[in-house]
Amino acid sequence: MKKENPPPSTPDEKVASRRGFLFKTIAIVPAASALTTASFVPAIGQTPAGAAAASGATNANFQPRFFNADEWTFIKAAVDRLIPADNEGPGALELNVPAFIDGQMESGFGHASNWYMQGPFKGDASPLFGYQASMPPRELYRSGIAALTAYCRKNFAGKTFDQLAPNDQEQLFKDMDGGKVQFESVSAQWFFTFLLQNTKEGYLSDPIHGGNKDMAAWKMIGFPGARADFLDFVGPSDKVYPYGPVSIGGKQS
Repeated sequence: MKKENPPPSTPDEKVASRRGFLFKTIAIVPAASALTTASFVPAIGQTPAGAAAASGATNANFQPRFFNADEWTFIKAAVDRLIPADNEGPGALELNVPAFIDGQMESGFGHASNWYMQGPFKGDASPLFGYQASMPPRELYRSGIAALTAYCRKNFAGKTFDQLAPNDQEQLFKDMDGGKVQFESVSAQWFFTFLLQNTKEGYLSDPIHGGNKDMAAWKMIGFPGARADFLDFVGPSDKVYPYGPVSIGGKQS
C-alpha cells in the first residue's frame, strides 16, 4: 500500500506553536472551563457591563470597575507574563485582556450567579466534580491577589508581583499551579486556574466582551470569527484563509 505524503506544513510554523501554548490546559482547567463558559457569554445584542467601552479603550486609559489600583497593577503584570508580546503576535496587554477580566468580575460569571454555591465544600474532590470553593470568582480573585501579594512580600524582600523578575514570576505561577504554594485564605491553585483560563478567554474571545482588541488574536491564528461563509477553507491544510475576521457585532478587519 502506497504511503501518503504528509500534508504540507502551515505557512507560519510559529503561529501554530503559539496557538498550541494558548490552548494548552492544566489538569484542573476543564472543570473550571465548564463552569465559566456558559456563565459569561451574553446573548447576541447584549454585552457584559463595561465591555463595549473596554473594547475601544487601551489599558492606559481604561478605568477598572471592580479592581482597585493595586489589584489592577497585579492583573496587568500577570496577564503580561502569561501571554507576553513576541515576534509571533501581540501579548495580552495589547489585546486589552485586563479589561476583559475586569468586566467578567461584574458579570454573572464573577458573581457565580447561576452556579450551585451551597455546601458541602470539598477542596480535595476530583476536578470532575467542578468548582468546590465557597467563593465566587470575584471574591476568589480579590482574596487570591491579596494572598499572593503577602506571599511575595514575605519571600521576595518586600517586593510585589509586578516588581519580580520575569523568571521569578513564571516560577511562582508554576508552583501555584503545581500545588507547591499554599495560601491560608484561598486556594492558590484555583486562583491560578481562573487567572490562566480567563486570560486565554480574553485573548481569544469576541471583542464584544472587551478583550481581543481589533480581533488581533484571530488575525494571528487565521480564525474567521463570526463570518458566515468560510467552508471552502475548512480542512485543506494547503489553503490559507485569505479574509480578515468578523466580530459578532459585524465589525470586519
